[in-house]
Amino acid sequence: MFDSCSPADRTAMTVDVFADVACPFCYIGERHFEQALAEVRSEQEAPEIAWHWRPFQLQPGLPAEGTDWRPFAEKKFGSWERAQATFRRVEEMGEAAGVDFRFDRMEKAVNTTDAHRLVLWAGEQDSTGAQKDVAEALFAAYFTAGRDVGDAATLAQVAGEAGLDAGAAREMLASERFVGRVEESQQEARRLGVTGVPCYIFDGESEDDARAVTGAQPAAVFRRALAGGAHAVARR
Repeated sequence: MFDSCSPADRTAMTVDVFADVACPFCYIGERHFEQALAEVRSEQEAPEIAWHWRPFQLQPGLPAEGTDWRPFAEKKFGSWERAQATFRRVEEMGEAAGVDFRFDRMEKAVNTTDAHRLVLWAGEQDSTGAQKDVAEALFAAYFTAGRDVGDAATLAQVAGEAGLDAGAAREMLASERFVGRVEESQQEARRLGVTGVPCYIFDGESEDDARAVTGAQPAAVFRRALAGGAHAVARR
């Protein structure tokens, strides 16, 4: 169970997840994290997890309406052939993690500001695990269904599909709510030295004791962090 807060009579581990919904490795990393947590809970009593989304934009300079996928990929990878080779490698990684990547359905590279706002908004709703559910729904909408998760109408639909009030989501997206929070999270990432995502920060007895896992690491790495392993940053 993932909670935004926890009762005082039980111990909760806070997991701050710096991620971007347009990052395939964030999707894979989340599946590995879930696998690790399930394994730990099957073997021993594990703490409740307070899972918090921390926005990190890989492409903050993209226009609000996004840009066509193929020209974007060609520029990013140097050629369409190189892009396709990269997609195949990611698809293989995804298959091993239980993620169905469908890059053939991608039409747009999206500006994820509004997607991040939606996940932050979900964290304030009266529904346990809503923030994580919406993040997962956005990953699937973008990478499997090829939907435009930079579009407000699509985002509201995704919120509804995740069990939240689509109308309320639409109203929030029409406002400026959480725009500042998205920008602040990007600045906080820089302050913490986070330069790539996903980055999972597990709490400790003090700020210095916090443990971080960066990249789409195997489940075994997340298990060590959940078990309170050595203070270290593992990188993809």
